[in-house]
Amino acid sequence: MKLFDSHVAPNPRRVRMFLAEKGIKLETHPVDIGGGENRRPEFLAMNPLGKVPVLELDDGRYVAESLAICEYFEEIQPEPSLIGADALERATIRMWERRMELEVMRWLLGAFINSSEFFKGRVKQVPAFADVCREMMSERLTWLEGELTGRDYVAGERFSIADITLFCTLDFGNMVGEQYEADLFPAVARWHRRVAARPSAAA
Repeated sequence: MKLFDSHVAPNPRRVRMFLAEKGIKLETHPVDIGGGENRRPEFLAMNPLGKVPVLELDDGRYVAESLAICEYFEEIQPEPSLIGADALERATIRMWERRMELEVMRWLLGAFINSSEFFKGRVKQVPAFADVCREMMSERLTWLEGELTGRDYVAGERFSIADITLFCTLDFGNMVGEQYEADLFPAVARWHRRVAARPSAAA
């Protein structure tokens, strides 16, 4: 198997962290997003949306979307479980993972995409929407601060894919100038330091 990857985007990192937590090593191919490799016919044949990551299976088929790739590896190597060991835990973790995508990652990426020089000419930017996204991000961090006060991980007592999604989102924000203010969100900052100390955070 081969993972088509990028070290400048948060979604491929979600997969790398997930694989690192499971101790799975794959051949990787770094995709040159800045150079437009993801928009070339060869890549679009693997994923018509032109997005990373993409997993190439041994039989030549492809799986795109970071969550789908993680679910695939959870199925073929259940331990250590990162998406839940029983029906209720799986439902709870998937609920929180979805919240991290829709209520945090969505707004941070919206702010970045609509204000970044990188995306000029690549997408139709709406600078005013970037400001709306930042306001929503602040609101969601306030909500998250309350949720993380008194517990170690996003979905409960143990580390899960929900933590991976949030961690990669906030780290990406730090990298592109959309960082949160740790002093305003101490519980989020404590959680962030806890996850950053895991070996998989280097993935």
